[in-house]
Amino acid sequence: MSLFHRKYLSIGLGGLGLILCEVAFAEIIYPVVTPPVCINNLGETVSFISRPTNRSQVAAGMANRDSDGNPVIYRVSYELATPAFQKFVDFHECAHHQVGHVDQPHPPRNSYDHLMNESIADCVAILRVREEDNESYRLVIDGLVDAMTAIGFPKTSTDSRISNVNNCYENYGSSAEFIEGVLNSERAR
Repeated sequence: MSLFHRKYLSIGLGGLGLILCEVAFAEIIYPVVTPPVCINNLGETVSFISRPTNRSQVAAGMANRDSDGNPVIYRVSYELATPAFQKFVDFHECAHHQVGHVDQPHPPRNSYDHLMNESIADCVAILRVREEDNESYRLVIDGLVDAMTAIGFPKTSTDSRISNVNNCYENYGSSAEFIEGVLNSERAR
């Protein structure tokens, strides 16, 4: 290879590295959507608290009770997600309150019970998307795939979660009926 070709290749690869770095570090900032109405299974209004952070790669939420015992959803780095995906995360975290997960002992991470709780919350969330913002369905799925990929989930986990979400979207009735079914099964235990 001639000196000219090596220099050209080096410059070309260096430029490609610069382009890849710009893409990897470019962030699109989205407006943060107004949270939905969320009432838990005890009839309490759930508050939403936004917490931007520079440590997060993706938008995330967490359903919990605050130090005073009030139901709350913490919204982290929502500005990194499309409005459609922000709504899905809000609906997902709200679902944990609606079906009483927040007031139950948290199952071990990645246990069957933990994964079932997450599947239930996803199902309620996508049913609410269908009911309240149906035109954003495809954007929600794309956001879910992007977030799981960015975090490093294997493709099989992502595909399984998307399959569950699609099944709920296509085959279940209303979110209220689904929530009532979950609460009735909990009462029957």
